[in-house]
Amino acid sequence: MPVHKVTKTIDFCYGHRLLDYDGKCRHLHGHNGLLEVDVTSERLDGLGMVMDFTDIREIVKGWVDANLDHRMLLSRRDPVVPMLQGIGEPLYLLDDNPTAENIAKLIFREVREQGLQVSEVRLWETPNSYATYRED
Repeated sequence: MPVHKVTKTIDFCYGHRLLDYDGKCRHLHGHNGLLEVDVTSERLDGLGMVMDFTDIREIVKGWVDANLDHRMLLSRRDPVVPMLQGIGEPLYLLDDNPTAENIAKLIFREVREQGLQVSEVRLWETPNSYATYRED
């Protein structure tokens, strides 16, 4: 069966660190992330679109800007959380380690909950490294 796919890219900035990790990413640091969101459909709408790119941007960028952009993404069990909360730093807390893989899954599930028929999310953590999440 033929499937049409469109991709919208969104950029945002975030910080994080990985717990129980021996590499450099165990320290607080930041990324200029690039998010790619794929939306698929077997049929095009009356205008010949899977979905208007503006509508995709409003859903995805709206959620990312409100929740992740310019925030520290940390595990709930990270010992720095109380200190950062105490000084008013903007945080987004995850149940899991805030890896690129887990952030991609989080975004996928959140925008799908808002009704977007997302088929795949890719989060570029650096210009040459990305994580992909999809649910088959």
